[in-house]
Amino acid sequence: MSYLEHNLKTVPAGFRKLFFLNWPVVLLLTAVACVGFLMLYSVAGGSLTPWAEPQMKRFVVGMVLMFGVAMVPIWFWRNMAGLAYGLSILLLLVVEFFGDVGMGAQRWIDLGFIRLQPSELTKITLVMILAAYYDWLDIKKTSRPVWVIIPLILILLPTFLVLTQPDLGTAILLVAGGGIIMFLAGVHWMYFAAVIAMAVALVFGVFESRGTPWQFLKDYQYKRIDTFLDPSTDPLGAGYHITQANIALGSGGWTGRGYMQGTQSRLNFLPEKHTDFIFTTLAEEFGFVGAFSLLVLYALIIFFCIVSAMNNKDRFASLLTLGVAATFFLFFAVNMSMVMGLAPVVGVPLPMVSYGGSAMLVLLVAFGLTQSAHVHRPR
Repeated sequence: MSYLEHNLKTVPAGFRKLFFLNWPVVLLLTAVACVGFLMLYSVAGGSLTPWAEPQMKRFVVGMVLMFGVAMVPIWFWRNMAGLAYGLSILLLLVVEFFGDVGMGAQRWIDLGFIRLQPSELTKITLVMILAAYYDWLDIKKTSRPVWVIIPLILILLPTFLVLTQPDLGTAILLVAGGGIIMFLAGVHWMYFAAVIAMAVALVFGVFESRGTPWQFLKDYQYKRIDTFLDPSTDPLGAGYHITQANIALGSGGWTGRGYMQGTQSRLNFLPEKHTDFIFTTLAEEFGFVGAFSLLVLYALIIFFCIVSAMNNKDRFASLLTLGVAATFFLFFAVNMSMVMGLAPVVGVPLPMVSYGGSAMLVLLVAFGLTQSAHVHRPR
């Protein structure tokens, strides 16, 4: 037992746990959120409303939730994994029949004080149930076909419900996040090779089905693919987002135009400047240096989560921490790739920076789970 742990015996148990939090992650999350506040203030033309102030309030609520979740023993969250997953599936079904429609998609439940997007919650509950499953399963059975089918069902069920909304971006994140956890749990690489082969065949089928009665994607999703391959084909229509994003990214240069001096966002050329495309505003105002600095903050969060998971002897806690870190990585990797033209536009927010209540609150609760794993790890 360390000197610090010995002296903390006199501190009440509830407060004692605060000393064992993964404080680097807490501070890094706060730093990223502050970047978001600054950018939301900028895109609003130097005003806290309508985006920065609500985002600050949500961050405070989210941090309270994170600390609250962190104080609860990790075994409790292991036992709650099945219930949490079942609740998220139920909410997705509620969205299917009674959800609010916005921008052509039916993804939200209006609770009055917040518009809840259950698909955001599902990203975390899927991590929980898969971590609990592989914690329960004998490691020798991990790659046996019968035991591989169960997690596949757990992944594909919410993926299908999310696709019907439609929300291709979240569906991709669910499949990718679930696959990463299966790989980390020890599933044989041959399964992933087979999936990659099927994915290639699926992509081929997607293109071949276009224009037929049984086409796999919606027309607007095909348009996004066309835009991704060649934005100049429709620069004022479907290619407008990427074209303006590229202008903003390029005009930032090494050090940027200066805070609140970005022309693309200030003159409203840049669409969705406060949500999916907020990274381009950051790059225009702070240049390569600012964009790279944000990427470093993200990378450090992932690093400290990996270190925590590697030092944790509890299999569920370790897989849960790695799963949350992987989901977090997919968030910013897909968003940045999307706005830089390296991936199709699929509507994935930049974590802790883009405006949005559900995404921020769910993400902070998820990091609360990793904090619970860190605080209550075997010593």
